[in-house]
Amino acid sequence: MPQTTPRLPTLFIPHGGGPCFFMDTPAGMPHDMWDKMAVYLRGIASTLPVRPRALLVISAHWEMPVTTVNAAAQSPLLFDYYGFPEHTYQLTYPVAGSPALAERVRELLAAAGIGSAEESQRGLDHGVFVPFKLIYPDADIPLVQLSLVQGLDPAAHLALGRALAPLRDEGVLLVGSGMSYHNLRQFFHDDAPGNALAQQFDDWLVESVTHADPEVRARRLAQWSSAPGALASHPRAEHLLPLMVAAGAADGDGTRIYAEDVLNTAISGFRFN
Repeated sequence: MPQTTPRLPTLFIPHGGGPCFFMDTPAGMPHDMWDKMAVYLRGIASTLPVRPRALLVISAHWEMPVTTVNAAAQSPLLFDYYGFPEHTYQLTYPVAGSPALAERVRELLAAAGIGSAEESQRGLDHGVFVPFKLIYPDADIPLVQLSLVQGLDPAAHLALGRALAPLRDEGVLLVGSGMSYHNLRQFFHDDAPGNALAQQFDDWLVESVTHADPEVRARRLAQWSSAPGALASHPRAEHLLPLMVAAGAADGDGTRIYAEDVLNTAISGFRFN
């Protein structure tokens, strides 16, 4: 039987841009561009009711035809970013995997009628190791990565979260790693109309996540693409879909626990109870 522990929340965290926390910002960018986000990530562990026994992370940077879980006992790092300083390709995060948790994930998915697969060769991508080098720098909590599903259907990812909800009572911290805003072409071009659209979407997202009724929250999130500023903020949905998994696993309130304007663009992080 799975071990019961005090219930953990679920999280949707911003993971920044590439290895941004471990390098100087490029010329012309604010030197402290990512500092507040880094402080937020470093502080997450102290906000949890108990230390997790394991981590389940859904990153924006892994999509598969069916939900796929990394079942390796130890995974290499996948340096899936390009054009950054050489030292950022030498980063390490020697975290153990958990074949037992991978098996439990597949068991829960099967019970919910959701097909799944497993693999043990792919490395942990930067949506995982970059933020977790800040959250748990000692790499001493086993970590399993779960993929998004190609097609990026928000309702399917909400259902995925619902299926995984029992893990919260088993000492597993479920984390969606993405960005509440992800339009890179617009992000680095500061203009008032684009910034206004980003703010409109962030306002809508906060209103939706913090809605008192989880069923209303889920309906709104499933229809995110019709929200004000939505497609201007996410031309493609992969950086938002980890939020759906975190929200789907929650039956309590949602709270914005990180809010900042990065290059005048609204960015948020959320916690679900």
